[in-house]
Amino acid sequence: MVASAEAVEAVDWPIRIDPGRTTADRVFHISVRSVAALVLIIFGSIGAFLAYQSIPTFHRYGLKFLTGSVWSSTPPEAGIASTLVGTVKVALVALVVAFPLALACALYISEYAPPRLRSLLVGLVDLMAAVPSVVYGAWGLLLIMPQAKLVSRWMAQYLGWIPFLRVNTDASSATWAESRFVNSPFIAGIIVSMMIIPIAASVMRTVFSQAPLGEREAALALGATRWGMIRSVVLPFGRGGIIGGTMLGLGRALGETIAVVLVVSLNFGFNFRILQGGFSTISSLIANDFNDSTQAQLAALMTAGLVLFVMTLIVNTIAAVIVSRSRSGAATEI
Repeated sequence: MVASAEAVEAVDWPIRIDPGRTTADRVFHISVRSVAALVLIIFGSIGAFLAYQSIPTFHRYGLKFLTGSVWSSTPPEAGIASTLVGTVKVALVALVVAFPLALACALYISEYAPPRLRSLLVGLVDLMAAVPSVVYGAWGLLLIMPQAKLVSRWMAQYLGWIPFLRVNTDASSATWAESRFVNSPFIAGIIVSMMIIPIAASVMRTVFSQAPLGEREAALALGATRWGMIRSVVLPFGRGGIIGGTMLGLGRALGETIAVVLVVSLNFGFNFRILQGGFSTISSLIANDFNDSTQAQLAALMTAGLVLFVMTLIVNTIAAVIVSRSRSGAATEI
């Protein structure tokens, strides 16, 4: 009886299963973990460096740095409230323009495009993301701005009763002040929207393509049209991807620099209007003033960079959480 009890007890012990990884698998596993750790170290080092450089600025200006809107060297003043407003304005305009286009692009590629055309369109969308931002900026400055100012005038003329679409000029006049409508957040937002469409569309398309085939066929078998199937199966399944992809695009829009610098006309005044020229963003402020700054202003620019770093980190983290908690997030990563 003692022997049988010992045998039963031995059988109940958990057995360690050896996955039997090959040497190549172990090397790959260690390499991937090392690269991931290196990325986290670099990311944390950037945040720590910016935080350390920001200590003198917060010690000198306190919260006035976040609430003030004056930036000058004589007397030394630093406040980024107006640039925060400009950054948000450009990002929101870009989001409003890019969201329907990215969603339509993702749906067409995933659900409507012929198989031969689908791979070509996926490559073209990915290629858009690889175009340098200076090219988008030059395209916007030379091609978009002359046309967009006419759209801005029309909007100010017929929708100027909306506060954020008002412009301090008579848009109905025969000799209208064109300079009021150029270098505006509206034009900058259109340019940035072209840069975030590939990011948002790629995430959305990936999620849409993973909608369960059984549910698609069930909806069609019950008599749904293709659009009915998309509306009842694909869009609900991909809701997390839509939100996550859009917020990832927002994170890109918040930090865009070169394309905005070519269009922006630096102005530190407080103004919530999107059609009127004269504004600044955090990234354009850093790019324009970095070389000619005093030591105190350089520290203030580093602090502005820290604020932008935290903003984009929060937006991207929220996007990742939304996608991971959605139904489609179980098989999708961004």
